Amino acid sequence: MQKVIVICGPTASGKTGLSIKVAQQMQGEVISCDSMQIYKHMNIGTAKPTKEEMQDIKHHLIDFVEPSKRYSVADFRKDALKAIESTLKQNKVPIIVGGTGLYVNCLTQNIQYPTLETDLEYRKLLEEKVEKEGLQVLYEEAKKIDEEAMQTISNNDQKRIMRVLEIYHQTGKTKTELEIESRREPPMYEYIVFAINMDREKLYERINKRVDIMLEQGLIEEVKNLLEMYKEFPTSMQGLGYKEVASYLNGELTKEEMIEKLKMETRRYAKRQLTWFRKDPNIIWLDGLKSPEENIKIILEHYQEK
Repeated sequence: MQKVIVICGPTASGKTGLSIKVAQQMQGEVISCDSMQIYKHMNIGTAKPTKEEMQDIKHHLIDFVEPSKRYSVADFRKDALKAIESTLKQNKVPIIVGGTGLYVNCLTQNIQYPTLETDLEYRKLLEEKVEKEGLQVLYEEAKKIDEEAMQTISNNDQKRIMRVLEIYHQTGKTKTELEIESRREPPMYEYIVFAINMDREKLYERINKRVDIMLEQGLIEEVKNLLEMYKEFPTSMQGLGYKEVASYLNGELTKEEMIEKLKMETRRYAKRQLTWFRKDPNIIWLDGLKSPEENIKIILEHYQEK
């Protein structure tokens, strides 16, 4: 079975830098596993690697979806498998990199999501309920339906809360039940999964610093331009960083409140990412405070094992 490397972990833990060094050393190509870096024109807030940072390493699944388009986990799975196949055909090592746990799992556990047409009437009902009663009401409803799925979903993640309710409404089964049913076939590749961890305080320090850098690089301007370019954002503007800055631009938050909220929500997101990855007993943990060379050595050792 052909091998595929996966490097995941929380935001700001150094996945991008490490993956590029691994790709250089192993003749590899990077396949992004990030649900926000897929979008065009969303560069600063998604911490998308620049051309210089990529260092001539080919990157797949970055910067190819319009922010006004919907892009599902099933879409990602299909595109990622194509990218893995084309990388292996060139005798290169596919390196899956990102922090979107759902994207990682759909590959490593071969979860085949059913293709569901969006019930626009039901979605409208949910959106109206949010406006009248608040998102917390939907969150509690989703929790009653599928408590397991909701363990890794934040109470302000409208997109994923609604998805849990929509799946149940359309299929009569919970998201968790469908995932169990869809894992019947084993994955077609041997995924060797690594995750970066580090001292919580150090990680939070890096997150706060990253937010400051994003604002210096022009995050507010990026969001302003997006709001002018697109009338509709089905999912992309729900992304971390974008919704907070949009709230500031709409006058709902002061600049100081927006910065504080963005840092706090990013720290919370990192905590949820770690909770998600710790559920996988097969993950090989890397220390983010060690040098890239030390971590590459661990990755190579596991990759070369028969």
